[in-house]
Amino acid sequence: MSVTDSKLVDWDAFATARAELGAGFVRILGYFQEDGTKSVEAIETAMRNRSATAMVIPAHTLKGEARQFGAMPLAEAAETIEVIARQCVETRDAPDEALETVVALRQLFNETLTLLLREANPLVERRPSFGRRAVTGFGQA
Repeated sequence: MSVTDSKLVDWDAFATARAELGAGFVRILGYFQEDGTKSVEAIETAMRNRSATAMVIPAHTLKGEARQFGAMPLAEAAETIEVIARQCVETRDAPDEALETVVALRQLFNETLTLLLREANPLVERRPSFGRRAVTGFGQA
């Protein structure tokens, strides 16, 4: 699941979430980091145990949280895992079909999270707005 950085995050959705969440944005992004890490670990453990039932909730949680921040490829991967797991619960099968997606999930989560955190960091150098000159050094115009 190789997706370029520019496609990992829908930056318009990210900006909307940032505006809607206001002062709580960074805190909620921190929850996503914690919950997402736990969800990925739970999904991997469930896959090792071949337990579709144990995959459903963490995949569902990761899907929703990823969508909230515009992390659409991550949300889609989590949804794929969730759908397969739910189907396997109904048919009482092992979630072997989800293996490839589960294997790629951690890297996708880490790459996406890196981008989200970098963009949310108030100290990150931003590109100057149109019509404004970038400051090149203290006291220089």
